[in-house]
Amino acid sequence: MEQATPDPERLWQPAPLEPLSHPDAGLESMVGEETKGARDEGPGDGTMTENNFSLKKIEISVSEAEKRTGRNAMNMQETYTAYLIETRSVEHNDGQSVLTDSLWRRYSEFELLRNYLLVYYPHIVVPPLPEKRAEFVWHKLSADNMDPDFVERRRIGLENFLLRVASHPILCRDKIFYLFLTQEGNWKETVNETGFQLKADSRLKALNATFRVKNPDKRFIELKHYSDELQSVISHLLRVRARVADRLYGVYKVHGNYGRVFSEWSAIEKEMGDGLQSAGHHMDVYASSIDDILEDEEHYADQLKEYLFYAEALRAVCRKHELMQYDLEMAAQDLASKKQQCEELATGTVRTFSLKGMTTKLFGQETPEQREARIKMLEEQIKEGEQQLKSKNLEGREFVRNAWADIERFKEQKNHDLKEALISYAVMQISMCKKGIQVWTNAKECFSKM
Repeated sequence: MEQATPDPERLWQPAPLEPLSHPDAGLESMVGEETKGARDEGPGDGTMTENNFSLKKIEISVSEAEKRTGRNAMNMQETYTAYLIETRSVEHNDGQSVLTDSLWRRYSEFELLRNYLLVYYPHIVVPPLPEKRAEFVWHKLSADNMDPDFVERRRIGLENFLLRVASHPILCRDKIFYLFLTQEGNWKETVNETGFQLKADSRLKALNATFRVKNPDKRFIELKHYSDELQSVISHLLRVRARVADRLYGVYKVHGNYGRVFSEWSAIEKEMGDGLQSAGHHMDVYASSIDDILEDEEHYADQLKEYLFYAEALRAVCRKHELMQYDLEMAAQDLASKKQQCEELATGTVRTFSLKGMTTKLFGQETPEQREARIKMLEEQIKEGEQQLKSKNLEGREFVRNAWADIERFKEQKNHDLKEALISYAVMQISMCKKGIQVWTNAKECFSKM
């Protein structure tokens, strides 16, 4: 990048919590054996336990993508891509390996699974899905979402999403996720029966909470700022990478012109012909290699894009906390109002203007019996309000505790993954430059032999 960007990590300093174990990003995901200590979070009895499910060490892969034609909800013909998910238990109960189970899923079913996880696990940084349409690509690469190269990269991204969920100590125990991997028919109906859509917070309510909450948690404000900075930095990095790829593509293809010129020149030279022809061949091979190089480079870009989308997952946790804080403040405000009303009725003094006070002045005072009945009703409401406020306080503290534990886990994962991706990208660039040096070294030897 042209200028140094601020380190967003410095903006984010949550209270120290004991970090959870780092998730395994390999093809093997430990489900059950490594999560015996995980909390049973989720939709009631929708969470898997070792008593009602046989949780074993399994391998998950999205091994194939297939273009299909069908009809959508509007009964219109559409073309879509289906992905083959294969799961295999590494060990059976008797210690013997078992056959692989497989089923096909559409991208929209992956979206449905993630939306369900977002609703039932609001304190968790839910892994993002790969992009539905190509973004931040160099202009020579197709942005068509049905392009075979893009479909292949998305297949890898969907597999990575499943591995992220399967290696999470809480998400891996969810029944809906288990059925996503094992039940092809009626899976959508099973998800919809959970009623998760009814529990989803509306965007208008979340926006209202953002602007009206009076005492936001400073840590979540810093987390939101961090996620914005992370998204901005990675977006800028991806744009720079796309511009560099364009320029690099042009430089490599110009070498093809060298090859053509040397080949044409060799045809009119007798003594220098062989050397020119060999040099031209080296240039042609070098020019043609850029297509494969930049397509491989997109793999590293996809690793960065995953954390571009993780930024939104962090903001989702912040929005949920804002909603809980707003509900808590509204409950406290309502309780204070009822206590004031009860006190005014008991003492017969009105401290603030109210419609009820004006009505009393216009139509006369209440009878002692009516006032006692109202005081008794308010006392019951106050008691209920105090219990509700206590419950919301406990719920809020539990949410913060669980959220920061998962954020610590996410930070460890992020630092490891981005470090590995950037080092691999640097190694690839160094290797590419070495090949360029070797091409010109070979060309120099050809020229020397002429």
